[in-house]
Amino acid sequence: MADPTRSHRTAELSRETSESSVLVRIDLDGRGRTEISTGVPFYDHMLTALGKHGLFDLTVRATGDVEVDAHHSVEDTAIVLGQAFRQALGDKKGIRRFADAYVPLDEALAHAVVDVSGRPYAVISGEPDGQAYALIGGGNGAVPYAGSMTQHVVETFAANAQICLHLRLLAGRDPHHIVEAQFKALARALRDAVALDPRVEGVPSTKGAL
Repeated sequence: MADPTRSHRTAELSRETSESSVLVRIDLDGRGRTEISTGVPFYDHMLTALGKHGLFDLTVRATGDVEVDAHHSVEDTAIVLGQAFRQALGDKKGIRRFADAYVPLDEALAHAVVDVSGRPYAVISGEPDGQAYALIGGGNGAVPYAGSMTQHVVETFAANAQICLHLRLLAGRDPHHIVEAQFKALARALRDAVALDPRVEGVPSTKGAL
């Protein structure tokens, strides 16, 4: 059980451009409570899963030019989410740093490996050729989520959070299942990587800095 006397690692950031307005609040020591609104319902679903399975309390409020398409709102949200994640980590003392997670969803299986390294790098592999062209959601006039956006979100998040991230799809056919397995695997890996380990003294690096 979490120590109620320990202060939580939190951040709140916002970003405004001519294309979008984004606010993100995150608590890395939360319980998975989320309040997500990006104008792209399937992306809301994925960010809700990220908070729920990462045990991050996460608020995301984004508006943008979704009449053009979802790209700007999705990308800009990933930018601010990565920056907020990095800020909430603080000095990174006592964290586990490395973690990985396998997550299945029916026929889909994703594997995420994370190093909270301070050096941004992302590798996304294994998606079937048609995944990039899939449009997920979009019923009843809602803005659809393009399958190509997952790679872009992960790369953008990793760059702004300054983490090294490998995300592999090991199996999958249904575009919805593929993306959901990827986000849930990422959530579980991040959850373990930022967890505080009482045996870790200072920053977990031989250099003394991350």
